[in-house]
Amino acid sequence: MKALIIGAGGFVGGYLIRELSSAGWDVHASCLPTETIRGNCTVHHLDIMEKDSITALLNNVMPDIIYHLAAQSSVSVSWKKPQLTAEINVIGTINVLEALREAEKKDIRTILIGSGEEYGFIRQGACPLSETESLNPGNIYAATKACQGMLGEIYARAYKMDIVMVRAFNHSGPEQSEIFVISDFCKQVAEIEKGMREPVICVGNLEAMRDFTDVRDVVKAYRLLGEKGKSGQAYNVGRGRAVKIQYILDTVLSFAEKPIEVKHDPKRMRASDIPLIEPDVAKIYADTGWKAEISMEQTIRDTLDNWRTKLKE
Repeated sequence: MKALIIGAGGFVGGYLIRELSSAGWDVHASCLPTETIRGNCTVHHLDIMEKDSITALLNNVMPDIIYHLAAQSSVSVSWKKPQLTAEINVIGTINVLEALREAEKKDIRTILIGSGEEYGFIRQGACPLSETESLNPGNIYAATKACQGMLGEIYARAYKMDIVMVRAFNHSGPEQSEIFVISDFCKQVAEIEKGMREPVICVGNLEAMRDFTDVRDVVKAYRLLGEKGKSGQAYNVGRGRAVKIQYILDTVLSFAEKPIEVKHDPKRMRASDIPLIEPDVAKIYADTGWKAEISMEQTIRDTLDNWRTKLKE
């Protein structure tokens, strides 16, 4: 199996490269010229805003499957940079889909990576959310990802293209950017332990409930969906159990080597925050046998240890 990972320079890309290569796949991966990719793969430079470049790459690599990871993936950044978020997540996806239509190889399977945020403002009693639940995005990032999924469905239906849509819920692990909550808390604790800041951790909304899965489990789900997912279908990827951000904070603090005070920071509050997002993951289990295996506590411990190591360097 030959795979092309578009946008492999981000957090998930490196993990997906390792997952696919360890399964014996021939892996090609693209990134921007300013990014670096490590792993057992062939690296290509690509900007998804240039459709002709995507077409040329597809005709060069001739992959069996594409994983479209290229995205502006932060909710908080989407509020600050809505135009950039829309350009990358919507126009960039159209460029990929159009390049696929023009590619010499016509049987390329495409996995479009969306988000659990697409469900947005959820009706009372809807959780756990099945893939048939209506989408009602509550932030700009979610709206662009919902649009991406709709485009995938349209292209699959109109042009008989082999496209699988993924709605991935929160995932975390070592090397994730500190703009995401688990990594943010872990970095602050590691800095406090090293004496780089006062023993105070700054937090936002701790009442929101989210589903968190280890990135190493998530990329395994992506591989299995590439192998067994049904074309034209959308799949939730998550643990299937939401927890309060307060629980994440308490777990991080339980691993801290020093006592730490908690301080609420208004700047960390989102303009709009959905109280509860939790997926039903029965569909992906039925079609692929996948389920999350790595505990949330292990993810947090590994992320904290990773920050401790980085701050020693």
